[in-house]
Amino acid sequence: MKYEFTPEFAAQMDASDALKSYRDRFHFPTFTKNPVRYFTGNSLGLQPKTVREKVNLELDDWAKWGVEGHFLGTNPWYKYHEFLTESSAKIVGALPKEVVVTHSLTTNLHLLMVSFYQPKGTRTKILCEAKAFPSDLYALESQVRFHGLNPETDLVGMSPRAGEHTLRDEDILAKILELGDSLALVMFGGVNYYTGQLLDMESITKAGKGVGAMVGFDLAHAAGNIPVKLHDWGVDFAAWCSYKYLNSSPGGVSGMFVHEKHANNNSLPRFAGWWGYDKSTRFQMEPGFVPMEGAEGWQLSNAPILGMAAHWASLEIFDEVGMDQLKAKSDILTAYLEFILDGLSAKHPSKCRFEIITPREPKRRGAQLSILVHGKGKQIFDAISEKGVVADWREPNVIRVAPVPLYNSFEDVYFLGKYLEEAIIEQ
Repeated sequence: MKYEFTPEFAAQMDASDALKSYRDRFHFPTFTKNPVRYFTGNSLGLQPKTVREKVNLELDDWAKWGVEGHFLGTNPWYKYHEFLTESSAKIVGALPKEVVVTHSLTTNLHLLMVSFYQPKGTRTKILCEAKAFPSDLYALESQVRFHGLNPETDLVGMSPRAGEHTLRDEDILAKILELGDSLALVMFGGVNYYTGQLLDMESITKAGKGVGAMVGFDLAHAAGNIPVKLHDWGVDFAAWCSYKYLNSSPGGVSGMFVHEKHANNNSLPRFAGWWGYDKSTRFQMEPGFVPMEGAEGWQLSNAPILGMAAHWASLEIFDEVGMDQLKAKSDILTAYLEFILDGLSAKHPSKCRFEIITPREPKRRGAQLSILVHGKGKQIFDAISEKGVVADWREPNVIRVAPVPLYNSFEDVYFLGKYLEEAIIEQ
């Protein structure tokens, strides 16, 4: 496509956008004096306008029914998580029984690693990104220590090659083969939070399984962002949050995936809770844990209804659109931002240069560009923030920008470029 850095081109692209109507189904922040250009859906997605209705329905049922709302409410709470299952399964490419929505992301990762990180003999190591999201690293370190092992030797973090910003797929696969039968678990972020790099999860899974290791992924920046096929790829487990690209409440509920090959494996160790107990006999309150089949068996406590209601509102939008349409627009919208950034760097080389550290190939990224600013990065970030751009600053000199296809427009991207150029000129 031949892009143009003009308001006319952006307006033309928006007019022909098949998903343009979905922008009106979200609330945009109003805290700035200028119209907000919101590019932080990779941290917290915008609120769907239907959230209030969904949450108020449950508040009304709580007021009307009290505890009887578990069985007599409009959406009975005792099975509320089931209302989210099929939609969530479609987003991550899973069978319904392989998915459950519950708890929070790091909680779910811990619960899953209790089952799928089982070091024995010389097979003790976990392979991950050295620059994974800190919560993931803390979880991995503590899981290693929980087994009496040393993270300095048993947690293997991979870094990009010298002078590069992202991992090479071939280096990951080579490291898996190198670790071989010392490898107990491979656990990466499907999309790296800092660089926006999309890893080849299918190849990583195949390689990890080939050496006898378990393979899991944190999909916090992947779910709702890029198409995923967890079942077909043979991934053992995965978890994701719902509040980034999936547009649910701040700190909202999390999804879990457990492959069907583990669905009835009651010998897997787990930290059990009563909501994961066989639902046909759960209320008999008997001792001795009998897990439900599939991912539901990893639940602990009653469903957090209000957070799930907010999530349900967003999932209904994803059901309408589908991940393929979202990725198609995401590729075009992100490429337009890439075109503008490259043009600004070429036009103002003496003042500022934007180095895109996210992979250039659409198949290796989603709706995010991480921009390493060679110049006065923080001043530029502060200047565009003053104009109403909501983006994300990361030390030492990176601006993360997420043009989310559900609600971002080509006009948003144009104005981001315009404000960046104005900030460069003012330096």
